[in-house]
Amino acid sequence: MNKDDRSVLMWGSFGVAIAALFVAIASMTGLVDKNSSSSSNSGTGPTVVDVQLSEFAITPAAIVVPPGAVQIRVTNNGTMVHNFSVPSLSKKTADINPGESETLDLGTLSEGAMDVLCEIAGHAGSGMVGTLTVTTGTSPTDTSASGGLHGFANWQAMDQAMEIRAKAYPAATSGEKGGQPFVPVVEADGTKVFNITVKEVDWEVEPGKIVKAKTYNGTVPGPEIHVNVGDKVRLVVTNELNESTSVHFHGIRVPNKYDGVDPYTQKPIMPGETFTYEFTTLEPAVGIYHSHHDAQVQIPDGMFGAFIVGEMPIPDVLKAKGFTQVDKEVTMTLNDSGTIGLSLNGKSFPATDPYTLRVGQVMMVHYQNEGLMGHPMHLHQPVGWIIAKDGVPLLTPEPSDTIWVAPGERYTVLYKATDVGVWAWHCHILSHAEGPQGMFGMVTALIVTP
Repeated sequence: MNKDDRSVLMWGSFGVAIAALFVAIASMTGLVDKNSSSSSNSGTGPTVVDVQLSEFAITPAAIVVPPGAVQIRVTNNGTMVHNFSVPSLSKKTADINPGESETLDLGTLSEGAMDVLCEIAGHAGSGMVGTLTVTTGTSPTDTSASGGLHGFANWQAMDQAMEIRAKAYPAATSGEKGGQPFVPVVEADGTKVFNITVKEVDWEVEPGKIVKAKTYNGTVPGPEIHVNVGDKVRLVVTNELNESTSVHFHGIRVPNKYDGVDPYTQKPIMPGETFTYEFTTLEPAVGIYHSHHDAQVQIPDGMFGAFIVGEMPIPDVLKAKGFTQVDKEVTMTLNDSGTIGLSLNGKSFPATDPYTLRVGQVMMVHYQNEGLMGHPMHLHQPVGWIIAKDGVPLLTPEPSDTIWVAPGERYTVLYKATDVGVWAWHCHILSHAEGPQGMFGMVTALIVTP
């Protein structure tokens, strides 16, 4: 099987098709936000926008301002601490207590669209996300509740924001790509040794959104481990964080002493320490290696990677339908929280990677959810056949075009390319994939060529 090359550059004219598809989709759909931003401008001073925080929403979710100096007047109307962040500008309020306010000076802004969110762990994944669009032709009166459209001055401004975002896809980001094959050091007795360094790095989730990610070997996801049944495996984990950690092998059968749950099966791996996990793989598995220490923070912040043992067979009933071989095998890891936020394999649209197939080719996808909430994953075409859940083959494959993946779950799905085109692929909780500014977050595409 060929590993996913994901490169869209070789397809030439399909770059135009991608932009056209997403502009078309974005112009037909959008989340309705009946609240609009309240702005004031003295004519010489900055545009000031009032924003309210609550459990769990940013209101308005679509903030629209003209180019120039902008300030956000943030009030916490909720019952718990929240904050307001514009990651692409590296601007953020302090944590705001209930009933308190803070004015965030964003400086002088030029045209563009950017995400806003609450960075308290779990809050963005629960709905505290929105957009800030800077566009000409917008004035404080244009964004009033009586005259606006989803927070925009008019439908033309809304379409313009969508087009800006759509045309950026696929956007490049700095640094190494996550989830790449982990090449082990093989010792004389055949033991496969994987050296893992746990460290914090600057990670660009999408252009301009650079966060502090906790990683395995510097990428999100960490390198993908793929071994055979019966392999002797050794993982040497060195902790370079300023906090303790441990590694759990989710869905992998290991001895109890290597289950990675401190303080029960081991002491935590303290800063500067190294711990070695060693076991023989006993059965096929589609699993994950991830933190089990302050996991609600460390995992969403980036500490996860795929761990696959053996090969997943194609069911005979699908072979009869033309699924004769797997041409590409990919892992799609879902996240929704922490510093990374709504993402696929550590990236958010428009920085997610496109996938490519030729008509008749088959792709095996391992969906893995490392977030804090479920996600119904939907590929516009072709229909998927679920062949395994949590690494265990199903007695009968199930067809589905929308597959609910709960936190910790893994689904293995076969897709056979049937129709040429650029097909959207996204989480079908619409607030995780699309808003008045167009597509964002958990969106990518499958490009099918003749």
